[in-house]
Amino acid sequence: MVSLTGASSREKDPVTTEEARHRIQSAIDQFGARAGMAIDLVINEVRSSLGNETANVLIDEFDLELHYNITPSEPEGSGD
Repeated sequence: MVSLTGASSREKDPVTTEEARHRIQSAIDQFGARAGMAIDLVINEVRSSLGNETANVLIDEFDLELHYNITPSEPEGSGD
C-alpha cells in the first residue's frame, strides 16, 4: 500500500517531485473523484518542501484545479 501522506520511516526526508507524482497518481487510481483530500495533502507537502512553483507544475500536470478544485499558488516573491 502506498502512503499518500508520506507517513513512513522516511518522513523526515523532503518529498521529491517524482514521489509526489507517484502519490498523486496512486490517489487518483485508488480514490478517483474522491481523491481530492489525499492529493491536497501531497500538494501541501510539496509546497512546504519544494515551493509553490513545483506544486503549481504538478497542479497543471494533473489538471487538479479542474478535477479537484486544487488551485495554484502565487510563486514566492510575487506578492510584493
